[in-house]
Amino acid sequence: MLRWIRQQLGFDPPHQSETRTVYVANRFPQHGHYIPQRFADNRIISSKYTIWNFVPKNLFEQFRRIANFYFIIIFLVQLMIDTPTSPVTSGLPLFFVITVTAIKQGYEDWLRHKADNEVNGAPVFVVRSGSLVQTRSKNIRVGDIVRVAKDETFPADLALLSSDRADGTCHITSASLDGETNLKTHYSVAETSVCQSVSRLESLQAVVECQQPEADLYRFVGRITVTEHGEEIVRPLGPENLLLRGARLKNTKEIFGVAVYTGMESKMALNYKCKSQKRSAVEKSMNTFLIIYLGILLFEAVLSTILKYAWQAEDKWDEPFYNQKTEQEKNSSPILKFISDFLAFLVLYNFIIPISLYVTVEMQKFLGSFFIGWDLDLYHEETDQKAQVNTSDLNEELGQVEYVFTDKTGTLTENEMHFRECSINGTKYREVNGKLVPEGMTDDSPDGSMPHLIGEELLFLQAVALCHTVHISYDQPDCLVGGDPFSHTNGFSSNHMEYYASSPDEKALVEAAKRIGVAFSGSSGDTLEIKTFGKLEKYKLLHVLEFDADRRRMSVILQTPSGGQVLFTKGAESAILPFSTSGEIEKTRLHVDEFALKGLRTLVVACRHFSPEEYIDLDRRLNGARTALQQREERLQEAFSYIEKDLQVLGATGVEDKLQDKVQETIEALRLAGIKVWVLTGDKHETAVSVSLSCGHFHRTMNILELLQQRSDNECAEQLRILARRIKEDHVIQHGLVVDGASLSLALREHEKLFMEVCKNCSAVLCCRMAPLQKAKVVRLFKTSPEKPITLAIGDGANDVSMIQEAHVGIGIMGKEGRQAVRNSDYAIARFRFLAKLLLVHGHFYYIRIATLVQYFFYKNVCFITPQFLYQFFCLFSQQTLYDSVYLTLYNICFTSLPILVFSLFEQLVHPHVLQNKPGLYRDISKNALLSFRTFLYWTLLGFCHAFIFFFGSYILMGEDTTLMGNGQMFGNWTFGTLVFTVMVITVTLKLAIETHFWTWMNHFVTWGSIAFYFIFSLFYGGIIWPFLHTQDMYFVFVQLLSSGSAWFAIIIIVITCLFPDVVKRVFYRHLQPTSTQKSQSLSAPAQTLSCVESLCCYQHGHSGCSRLARFLEQMTGQCPAGENHCPTSSSNNRWAGPRRLLTMIMKPTEPPPPPGFKNLDSSAECCSP
Repeated sequence: MLRWIRQQLGFDPPHQSETRTVYVANRFPQHGHYIPQRFADNRIISSKYTIWNFVPKNLFEQFRRIANFYFIIIFLVQLMIDTPTSPVTSGLPLFFVITVTAIKQGYEDWLRHKADNEVNGAPVFVVRSGSLVQTRSKNIRVGDIVRVAKDETFPADLALLSSDRADGTCHITSASLDGETNLKTHYSVAETSVCQSVSRLESLQAVVECQQPEADLYRFVGRITVTEHGEEIVRPLGPENLLLRGARLKNTKEIFGVAVYTGMESKMALNYKCKSQKRSAVEKSMNTFLIIYLGILLFEAVLSTILKYAWQAEDKWDEPFYNQKTEQEKNSSPILKFISDFLAFLVLYNFIIPISLYVTVEMQKFLGSFFIGWDLDLYHEETDQKAQVNTSDLNEELGQVEYVFTDKTGTLTENEMHFRECSINGTKYREVNGKLVPEGMTDDSPDGSMPHLIGEELLFLQAVALCHTVHISYDQPDCLVGGDPFSHTNGFSSNHMEYYASSPDEKALVEAAKRIGVAFSGSSGDTLEIKTFGKLEKYKLLHVLEFDADRRRMSVILQTPSGGQVLFTKGAESAILPFSTSGEIEKTRLHVDEFALKGLRTLVVACRHFSPEEYIDLDRRLNGARTALQQREERLQEAFSYIEKDLQVLGATGVEDKLQDKVQETIEALRLAGIKVWVLTGDKHETAVSVSLSCGHFHRTMNILELLQQRSDNECAEQLRILARRIKEDHVIQHGLVVDGASLSLALREHEKLFMEVCKNCSAVLCCRMAPLQKAKVVRLFKTSPEKPITLAIGDGANDVSMIQEAHVGIGIMGKEGRQAVRNSDYAIARFRFLAKLLLVHGHFYYIRIATLVQYFFYKNVCFITPQFLYQFFCLFSQQTLYDSVYLTLYNICFTSLPILVFSLFEQLVHPHVLQNKPGLYRDISKNALLSFRTFLYWTLLGFCHAFIFFFGSYILMGEDTTLMGNGQMFGNWTFGTLVFTVMVITVTLKLAIETHFWTWMNHFVTWGSIAFYFIFSLFYGGIIWPFLHTQDMYFVFVQLLSSGSAWFAIIIIVITCLFPDVVKRVFYRHLQPTSTQKSQSLSAPAQTLSCVESLCCYQHGHSGCSRLARFLEQMTGQCPAGENHCPTSSSNNRWAGPRRLLTMIMKPTEPPPPPGFKNLDSSAECCSP
């Protein structure tokens, strides 16, 4: 019962042991005292709440917000003491906000429950009691043997026991886990691979020992002990033996596996991405403003309390004849009375804190994030990928970026590799018509003649054809859903054979070797086959030394057809050449540098031959390390280092990675916008510099500084000082810095300030030979610097995840290195060139909208509550309220909420085309310019000024005993308060209208509709006697007010008095001191009005997206004459057009198109959307 309660409350008991023991088919030992371990069931729970904990858990989460907590305290104060306003005035808005949020979160969680039930109820087959039994997925237990058929997903993390293949292998795709669409081969151990039937599995006696669950998809440490004829055989288990939940079985009829991790302990569940906890600069400013307003509130409450007692010092005001004190009041403690009065004033003025601000901001961010996904300029047609938003909390941060840290391969380049050159035994070769031709020679051999490759040349190609993790699929239609993005037309698929690799480099090299004549033709079990100019050769695969980021190389140990053992290895030259003792080392190093200068990606290939004694020794070391349950990684690294030494260099390869389209234009646009671009790559120095020059990151005229190959702290510090002096002394406009990983480690260790000083004076910085954690360290260095600039990291691979998570804004590229970067990012785009529009247009719009929203909210609440404060001076600080309780409640919820929400969704100060073509406009909003303290002070003082005009304008009108009615009747205090409230609603709404630059029909509807709604509601509310109200203070008040011509005159005069100076100021500054943004607004001056949204929701090729309904609406409003079609539908038939048509129908602006002379940065897209 206790465990059930803990599960319902979301608590899981911790694992007691570092390892788990899984008995295959749950055959527990019969002898001895055995206590079985307790494992999670196989239910997937992606929901946040249960029916039992929804209310307390949701309330706890909502009241962690300062504003909600503040209002619940105010509400409780109103319940406990006698306050001037009803508890309803605070309770109802709070209840509304809490309820709306709870309904939204509850509905989202119900959808999660529904999806969970579908997954947990899926039928599966397990082996129980000697037969195959169908059950539900949630009933799988750890230790169950599960059968999975072709094209089915794995229902739990399974250790592969056997498949329908004799060698016990199977192919899977893990696209739903990491986005990698290539086929991966997984293996079973030899002792279990023969168990291909239920009867054989029933007799299997085996125990799996492995680590406790962890989230790393690529790490699994375990071993399996199989008992055969009384003898125990121990085999290691690694990631290649584990089938992860969510992956799909391909090209294999069926497999059997034992459940190792189930339910929420599976790696897929442990990798569920939580909502980003990053906070934007706007949110931090908003919290600062809230604290300031809380200070204003406390000041007003304390001042009012003090003035009340100062006023009551006179006896005639302390106890007037019409308000005699009771005995309880006379005997009450002065301190308690002071506290009670202070709390009462606190309640009276509490609406200066806008409770609905959080809800409005959340709705603005959530709804506004759809514009990114709907923007066809951010849609990549070739791969059918649209931009996606993983968190909407950081939308406005896109408009504040100061540093962009970008990966190179797959981000700036296409990650499409083409073999170009190689170096073999000190001689450079290039590929010509499928043949290797030495440098300086031409291909003059007769067509069809066999190339003459002998000795080291042949050994080099065999190494390339054998040292890899490439797989072959002969069943092309079955291999991948939607096709493989790595596929190239190479002319060798006539027999439906296709290479698949997780690395495009490997695929390019294996394909090149095949074209030259050494073709990898597949693997069967531990046998690799290659055809050397048509002759079949078989190698036995003894060991694979997997690639890792620390070693930067991968190796295979093979038994050659002649019976010898050989190691083939390939990797970065810094990971191969230092461990080499023979071969043309220096020539190869020289050729590698030449390849890098051409911008080619380089790999060095080497080998090592073993004697039988050496092989026995290394085999023992490897098996010992691989079967270790403790410190397996460390022991494996020691074994790899022991094996991968005394290498013989065979040669090097040069592979070209083409730049993406418009990378140079994008980097230049970012630079003009005041954004500094850093390129962080693991590539060689020469390769990285070459690519930086070609993509425009470095200019030819730029002074390139270098911090390379530093060996000690002192040497690094001296070099940094030299660079700092050169920057000061050189009269060069722009400097560029190149730094390698080793030097960067030294610089970050002891000389952070000096390094930062050098970097900040450089226009562009290139970091090469970077490890993934070093990338994150660089980003963190700038995040935590005194200036605290906003950073953005963009990358496409798993090695970029740490950098993406560290930066303020992380962007994943939907590239060819899986989807880990996309899964861990805040935003995802298909190409680097889309970054320009994402920042310069969407970022600009999001920031100006949210900045205005936040400040307008504070402004309208100052306007709202300051007259209440001023009124106390005229009512002896008796805590009499100026407004009716219903008006207090509905002011922020109904009367003024919609105009600012619509404004914050659609406002555009400048046309999107102009923003893209004038990147310098981005500088106007940088460094949180629109939410500076000066701007905040302006809005606050404006609110106070308007509030004074509302109150005293109405007061002067009514004066002393002034009659405003034709029958001589005078107005009372409720009429006075209603007059102030009416003027206030009209003024704050029209103030927002003045701020609005981009008008749509929706803006018109909510602006004028809000004012109309207030009048209609007030007439309805004051025109009926409501039986459930204990007072009828407002009965006929509004009708009386509107029947007075003087009141109408006062409303008009006060509104004009408030807004006219603001209009004059705007006109004055616009003509005498225009900002660059205001100057740019004239560039999009109307040449002619549009009948549909051109600047928000446009299609490629310049066609707008008006649907039939939109054209019908235009005909109804007279903007589009019947029979004429000013809005031709797009010729694009892609699937993302639907939402754009919907948005086009909703919005119909009067904003004009850009001038004909303007050209978009992305020439393939004639228009754009926010």
